[in-house]
This record gives sequence, C-alpha cells and structure tokens, in this order.
Amino acid sequence: MKITPVQKQTRAGQRTRFKAFVVVGDGDGHVGLGVKCAKEVATAIRGAIILAKLSVVPVRRGYWGNKIGKPHTVPCKVTGKCGSVTVRMVPAPRGSGIVAARVPKKVLQFAGIEDVFTSSRGSTKTLGNFVKATFDCLMKTYGFLTPDFWRETRFIKTPFQEYTDLLARPKGLMIEAPAEKLEA
Repeated sequence: MKITPVQKQTRAGQRTRFKAFVVVGDGDGHVGLGVKCAKEVATAIRGAIILAKLSVVPVRRGYWGNKIGKPHTVPCKVTGKCGSVTVRMVPAPRGSGIVAARVPKKVLQFAGIEDVFTSSRGSTKTLGNFVKATFDCLMKTYGFLTPDFWRETRFIKTPFQEYTDLLARPKGLMIEAPAEKLEA
C-alpha cells in the first residue's frame, strides 16, 4: 500500500527507518494486513508481506436484496475504527461497484467484495490508520450472527416443569412409584 519514512530523534541526530504497509488477499473472501518497520526498504517490505500472510482473516460476503448468484457485498452494515479514522460499510446492489476512497477500495478488491458503499470520518490522510480501520471493518463481518448461522435450540425442562403435576397434588396423597422401578 505505502512505504513511509519514520524518524526518531537521538543525541546524534535523527534516525530514519521505513515503515511498510502491505495488504494480501485472494479476491475470494480472504485478506491480510502487515505493517513492518526496518532500516532498509526491502527488509520492511519483506517483513510486512510475511506479517500480512500470517494475519489473513476470512471476510464474510452477502447479498443485497434477493440471493441470486454469488455473494457480492458485505452481509450487513459494519463499522471499523483505528485512531481517529472510522470506516462504515453498507451493502450495495449488484452492479454498484466499490464506492470508496483509493485506500479502502484496494483492500476491498483484495477481499473479493464487488459492490459496497463506504463512508469515512477522521484523519483519513493517515494511511496507516485508514487501512487498519478498513481491515477492522472487514474482520467484523463474521462478528455479526445472521439467522442462517443460528443453531437450533433444544429446550430442556427444569425439574419444576417436568414434575408440575406431581407438585400440584395435595400433600396428604401417597405417591405411587411405577411398577417398572419396583421390580428393578
């Protein structure tokens, strides 16, 4: 995505290092982000690529409207934040394209999302925070459970529910045990 020089003030002067931001993805629902700082540009890029491959996360895709064809957009409205930058993604109809700034557009293409509306707030010229906020947004797509992911709930009766007829009897009546239990 970008290589930026970062400096640290020392007694001898300024020590310059290079910070690399790298995004990897297969264009089919997986994306990773790597950030590495090193004295040389090549070392920073190499380290960022390794870190990006190690941080690959699945991106859940969904539909806008009816479920025809492959999933093409985000499944629901999601928001990601890093620093002062907030990125919001809204599902879009098929054919809308990626309506986003330059930075999130690249990340979304790597993730395999074809149609989405985005809005961003904060200091988006800070590319590092902008990329991280977009990545955070994509990570949250699996945080939202839709009904198709709900497990069927099995209700287990409490002892009070199971023995209500027994508990409702007057206290003076004898309780007869079933014949099967007496023989055993």
